[in-house]
Amino acid sequence: MTVRFSPSGVSGKDGTRRSGIRPGTVGRAVATGAAWLVLVLLTVVVVRLPWIGDLGIHAATVQRLRHAPLDPGNPLVDADTPSPYYSPWMLLLGGVARVTGLDVFVVLRLAAAAGLVLLVTGVWRYARTLSAHRAAPALALLSLLLLWGTTPLLWSGFLGLHSLALTVAYPSTFTLGLAFHFWAWLTGALRGPAGWPVWTGLGVLWAVILLCHQFSGVVASAGAVATVVAARPGRAVWPRLGAGLLVGVAVLGAWPYYGFFALMGAGDGLADVHRVLYEDLPARFWLVLLGAAALVPRWRRDHRDPLVVFCTLGVLIVAAGWLTGRYSWGRALPAVTIPAQLAAATAVLEAGRGRARAAWAVLLTGALLAGGWAQAGMLGYVVPADALPGAVADKYRPTWPGYGWLTRDVRYGDVVMAEGRVARQVPAYGPYTVAPGYPDFFLPDEERRTAATRAYFAAGTPASERRRTEREYGVRWVVDHRGVLEDPALRPVARGPRGEVLYAVP
Repeated sequence: MTVRFSPSGVSGKDGTRRSGIRPGTVGRAVATGAAWLVLVLLTVVVVRLPWIGDLGIHAATVQRLRHAPLDPGNPLVDADTPSPYYSPWMLLLGGVARVTGLDVFVVLRLAAAAGLVLLVTGVWRYARTLSAHRAAPALALLSLLLLWGTTPLLWSGFLGLHSLALTVAYPSTFTLGLAFHFWAWLTGALRGPAGWPVWTGLGVLWAVILLCHQFSGVVASAGAVATVVAARPGRAVWPRLGAGLLVGVAVLGAWPYYGFFALMGAGDGLADVHRVLYEDLPARFWLVLLGAAALVPRWRRDHRDPLVVFCTLGVLIVAAGWLTGRYSWGRALPAVTIPAQLAAATAVLEAGRGRARAAWAVLLTGALLAGGWAQAGMLGYVVPADALPGAVADKYRPTWPGYGWLTRDVRYGDVVMAEGRVARQVPAYGPYTVAPGYPDFFLPDEERRTAATRAYFAAGTPASERRRTEREYGVRWVVDHRGVLEDPALRPVARGPRGEVLYAVP
């Protein structure tokens, strides 16, 4: 059959007009549309800002920097100690809250919006360094959000859709956005002539990433090492690269709010918290195996492929954490998943034509659909949870109601005796707790405070011991969320939506 090409399509010998739309164009449109849909959902999440997880400590950090930006003290307890939560990003948010007078949770919504924009633009820039195909950024974003497993891992620094819906206001989201921009900028500097100011700026950016979220900073550093290894820089680049590294180290050492290098001794204290990251790995990550398969041809083409080296470094760090019992190193798991997910996204674009590309397209589409269904519970943060179908509602994780009701009586800077999840949320509204709700490497009497809190709520603790604890730590209020306190000296003042009781201390 003779085929004639015309501007509006393809005509056969019989004059029949066939559509000029190519399958690649349709696929690109579908991927772009799906990416936009996901971004719309995340934007609605930003507006609603689910109250869950570590949001309490980040709100408390903004509170302290808002009231005393130069000497904020500990964000959780009434003590004059440094804190790794006082990062450049949180300092900026505290300044915004102080200057504008906006509510802390409004400021965190602005932080969520900024972090989401930074993440999306960073993924777009970095994806363009991996593939010139116009669909690469959309596929990269979809793979990073959906290509995980059938059991969602809800943890800061992990870019699963459900996880991101809960942590979009956290510093980890902002930091990962910076990391993608950092990798894109570093790739450009290595590919073309870049002057000393560029390398100095890269060093400062690397330091800011590490200061803002140390675990994501490790991931960013692994990606940077992989980028340099893949680029095979010449002799002219190494002095500038070294200068940028020295500038970054100097910024880390000069940061006044906490000693960055002192954190290297904090890993053992975080082991128990992070042990769960090494559990149920197949269910949480099995869809990433598609990306692992996509890394194989990249390795065959180039043993120094940036995604291959990046993933290898991530595997080594995570495996070392498991072998040595330093389970906090499991926070480097994104250094394994990110390159594999990006490899899967680009594989379908590099598979040539015909059956190979079609096979990759089918596999990736199926994996993205499976991953999206597994994380469908995040829709509960977009629409009322009771409006969800039963199968989706089962995947929804309810949020906390918060403790804003305490502020009718409790004032900023008051000390509240609380335990468990209450201690993680109360400081968000301005008060302090006796024991921190999160591990605190810089608090020397953390164990003593924790023991005092445990004893206070224990059955059979003498009233005299409770009074002594109240005097020692300046406790003015007690929140009992388990209904275990039987102390006639405590005066009930208010009740919360979950049956919690606020007591005034005599």
